[in-house]
Amino acid sequence: MKNSISERGHVLSHRQEAVMTIEFGHPAHNSLPAYLLDELVQAIDQASKDDQVKVVVMRSFGERSFCAGASFQELIAIENQTQGKAFFSGFARVINAMRRCEKLIIARVQGKAVGGGVGIIAAADYTLAMETAGVKLSELTIGIGPFVIAPAIERKIGIAGLSALSIDAQGFRSARWAESKGLYTQVFDSVKAMDKSLADLCQDLSQYNIEAMRALKSVLWEGTEHWDELLFERAAMSGRLVLSPETKSQLAPYKQPKP
Repeated sequence: MKNSISERGHVLSHRQEAVMTIEFGHPAHNSLPAYLLDELVQAIDQASKDDQVKVVVMRSFGERSFCAGASFQELIAIENQTQGKAFFSGFARVINAMRRCEKLIIARVQGKAVGGGVGIIAAADYTLAMETAGVKLSELTIGIGPFVIAPAIERKIGIAGLSALSIDAQGFRSARWAESKGLYTQVFDSVKAMDKSLADLCQDLSQYNIEAMRALKSVLWEGTEHWDELLFERAAMSGRLVLSPETKSQLAPYKQPKP
């Protein structure tokens, strides 16, 4: 959609016939600071309400990382529990927006995903990915956990898969591992093949009965209505942990000096 990216990053929406493509991007490996998370929620909500839209494609900018998760510098700047809950609520709002969206969401994953990026993938209804698109949940390494995104990931890959990703927090799991667990629906060895499959799928979905697809989405997400409360409870949990001396010590080396 864009061939360049500003320091601020972007969230862009573009509709072509019945397909709404939402692209997010940021110079820091497509990480998502709070303001971009808010814009992403707005874009998803708008696509959900648009009667011209039958399917939503979520993608990120560029050819490398899909999403590095939340902004690390915003995380480091947290000083109290109120700020902590607000920070971790960002991905809660995105996941809930994806869950409530009345349109099926297809994720296009061209590269690696960490933390909240894995949460976005898990909240999609169908995911196409490159073989280079490894996944990692690194939260435990800095003294917190993937609590907000855990329900979405567990729903896709089960408690055993979530445990493996969360506990072995240092290394990436391969795209083929993610495919075998159900996080990825299809894995490709070229962007050309991935985008051809994506275009074909969107073309098919554009021809289907929107009421049937809306009903299917409702069935697929049955039993998750309590996430409106659960994910924000988890955000408060992480908001407390990030203030612990152990976590502050782990984060200290990453703090950038003020200009």
